[in-house]
Amino acid sequence: MAEGNSKTEKISPVKNFFAGGFGGACLLLAGHPLDTIKVRLQTQSRSTVLYLGTLDCLKKTVAKEGVLGLYKGMGAPLAGVSPMMAIGFFGFGLGKRLQQNEAGHPLMYPQVFAAGMLAGLFTTVIVAPGERIKCLLQIQANSGLVKYSGPVDCAVQLYRERGIRSVFKGTGLTLMRDIPSSGVYFMSYEWLKNTLTPKGQSHTDLSIPRVLFAGGVAGILNWAVAIPVDVLKSIFQTAPDGKYSGFRDVFRELVKEEGITSLYKGFTPVMLRAFPANAACFLGFELSLKFLNWLLPDI
Repeated sequence: MAEGNSKTEKISPVKNFFAGGFGGACLLLAGHPLDTIKVRLQTQSRSTVLYLGTLDCLKKTVAKEGVLGLYKGMGAPLAGVSPMMAIGFFGFGLGKRLQQNEAGHPLMYPQVFAAGMLAGLFTTVIVAPGERIKCLLQIQANSGLVKYSGPVDCAVQLYRERGIRSVFKGTGLTLMRDIPSSGVYFMSYEWLKNTLTPKGQSHTDLSIPRVLFAGGVAGILNWAVAIPVDVLKSIFQTAPDGKYSGFRDVFRELVKEEGITSLYKGFTPVMLRAFPANAACFLGFELSLKFLNWLLPDI
């Protein structure tokens, strides 16, 4: 079995936390417009087709709502994505640290995968309510009825109407999406970094283009695993309360009405977004981590 790093260093979950937060901000700024398109394509029904595809959705959104329409619902993830990614990278660092017998000891790729799954578990407490609010704000423009004035108003209304369970609606599906996909995400990034590092050098000295490539490909592989469950999650989180008893109901109805390929609705914008957004995320993470290692070498 291949090892994670031929040359590695002491893992600091605390540094991972702060570097991950900065990486998360980079991810959101680079990827949110295509996320808006993805959600709108995923949640439109066959009976009321508003958009014919990614480009059509982009054109209609900009024509009707302006460029800022592509950033609808950004408030919730903006408030959550930096702490979310901070917690995710902290969980990843902690997962690696717990499996590392001694500082500098390389990990096997299955161990890196396990650490990545722990990261997905850690982030759910922020991701689930954040995406519930984001999705509702992203699709309300299609209905012609503006129910929520913003993310805070949306959260307050959800809580008042049906309590905290409504705010966290879709948490189970978020776990089903993020635990395995996060494992793939972090493991593939580590593997690509090691593969792209010239022999005899440390992956911490990897060039910016190679970091961008490794992060972008890791993002694509992450979403290749995540998108079917993400489609079910988006539909479940934006459906009227009581319409579905769980993800099985969503799955049965969706496949019955639109076929198995409907599980990949929004595939194009997801993949168009995945590379630049995650390339930006990992570059932000690596640059921040280098700065922190320089500033606080003993932590």
